[in-house]
Amino acid sequence: MKLVVFDVDGTLIDSQHNIVAAVVDAWRAEGLPEPRPEVIRRNIGLPLLEAIAALIPEGGEALHLHLTELYKQAFAANRRRLDYVEPLFPGALEALDALESEACLLGIATGKSRRGLEAVFERHQLAHRFITVQTADDALGKPNPDMLLKAMAETGAEAQRTAMIGDTWFDMQMASAAKTRAIGVGWGYHEADELIKAGAVQVLREFSEVSGAVGDL
Repeated sequence: MKLVVFDVDGTLIDSQHNIVAAVVDAWRAEGLPEPRPEVIRRNIGLPLLEAIAALIPEGGEALHLHLTELYKQAFAANRRRLDYVEPLFPGALEALDALESEACLLGIATGKSRRGLEAVFERHQLAHRFITVQTADDALGKPNPDMLLKAMAETGAEAQRTAMIGDTWFDMQMASAAKTRAIGVGWGYHEADELIKAGAVQVLREFSEVSGAVGDL
């Protein structure tokens, strides 16, 4: 069986505006200068505490932990807003349908918490599609290969028949370390040349290219 593992933020869903807003809210609550949106986007996909620490490296562990909690509170509050949106990227559902029709196993490897991922699944009715789900609560964070190694162990898939699809160099390095195929997407938060440099064998322009990219696994 082929196993195709997807990142979430920047790959399946466009969530950057919500992540940026929650970071800004957390920083404002502490009276700190707000990080620039492009800097925040650079760290999307890392484990939350690690991403927060990267945004304010001069802060100590206590501040990093405090800002992490403020971020979680802000994100949860924003998710309850009536104007909250977190759309799937165009063609995502059709790509998942195509892979399922080809008898591919589908998985998730995300820096989100299990609770955060479940909220995404509920919003878009995706939970039934994925046979293996690895979150920041289940495995070591990217670019460590732990998520992919666990996904393969759970499904029995071999590395040469497994692909990781993501939008950041963290995803590509994780895939390379796990000896799986690394496939980048060009609609996310890191540039195509960064993905190639980190190990991507190709960078997709749209979701309709996913099936062909994994066809010869």
